[in-house]
Amino acid sequence: MHMLKIVTVIGARPQIIKAAALSRMIKNCYLGAVKEIIVHTGQHYDPKMSQVFIDELGIPAPDYNFGVGSATHGAQTGKMIRDIEEVLYQELPDYVVLYGDTNSTLAGAIAASKMNIPVAHIEAGLRSFNKSMPEEINRIMCDHVSTLLFTPTYTGLNNLLNEGFSETSKMPFTPDNPGIFHCGDVMYDNTLYYKDIAFEKSTVLDTYRLEEPFTLCTIHRNNNTDDADRLNTIFTTLNELSRAHKTPFVLPLHPRTGKAMEELLEPGVAKALNENPYIRIIPPVSFLDMIVLESKCNLVITDSGGVQKEAYFFKKPCIILRSETEWKEITDAGAGIVTDVDQEKITDAYVHFKATMHSLKYPSIFGDGNAAGFICQTILNNK
Repeated sequence: MHMLKIVTVIGARPQIIKAAALSRMIKNCYLGAVKEIIVHTGQHYDPKMSQVFIDELGIPAPDYNFGVGSATHGAQTGKMIRDIEEVLYQELPDYVVLYGDTNSTLAGAIAASKMNIPVAHIEAGLRSFNKSMPEEINRIMCDHVSTLLFTPTYTGLNNLLNEGFSETSKMPFTPDNPGIFHCGDVMYDNTLYYKDIAFEKSTVLDTYRLEEPFTLCTIHRNNNTDDADRLNTIFTTLNELSRAHKTPFVLPLHPRTGKAMEELLEPGVAKALNENPYIRIIPPVSFLDMIVLESKCNLVITDSGGVQKEAYFFKKPCIILRSETEWKEITDAGAGIVTDVDQEKITDAYVHFKATMHSLKYPSIFGDGNAAGFICQTILNNK
């Protein structure tokens, strides 16, 4: 029997974590049927943002690691297309599996589609409807060359239908006759699987002497870190909110954000942060540490799409430091508020959630925890 060969392309922290669900499913249930080759582009090259997750989550070591590093979008994507293409010529896989919306995703989609290798896109159909975001371009372009599109939510499915995809397409699926599937979210699979492990292994609360209740903050998106006005507004707001509510604000610091703070924070803002006993800036944390922080915090402030979902999984309200969100279900449920970087809106949202957090509802919108199994079986069915 022909063993299905897939090449999985990862490059950034969220993709490494998402890929853990599929790798685990292959190892536990499809070992004789699916062979997975893992390609790490090196888009996230800081060990704290990459290798630690591979080690911690038990993902197989990448078969290829390009070490591309940071560059302009065009230069970075171009290097990755070239390197992925070389791997695909060598491995000749039946499928290329891509996750999310990074430059690694776009490069994998272009390289595979030019070679007529079917693409399976996990997290298909997500739309922020803001094409000034590089991620929006990446996800749209990947969807429209994919053979199998796996969407985590019904909103994502409807977005694909609105773009001309058909829910009634029949096998065999091809790029001209793609199959679209609502399968749930692989991150929900991971949260269920790793939660107990996280509380057994993580020492993050003791290491940094974090006491409940605290507010968890993450900032990494380049339009927030690289814009001096936005960065200063964010930290001014966090500083004032934490003092006003006498609540610790815990900020695992993304390397990009740390560098931007050194270069762009106004001296007065930096001084206020340094003198604020409620602001707790800590190094980047592992996925298991993050699970513990999300589980134990009372509220989340973030510009991360993944952290928005994880907050929802743990039934924590979320303030979204962006002008839109691709996870509209969260805001529709009343569990998230989009504030952009507007101090008044952020403050109002914080006060609102402090008053209502115990009465919020979190409908089940991200599947049943078996997205990875559905994805593996669907790919096998269409080999």
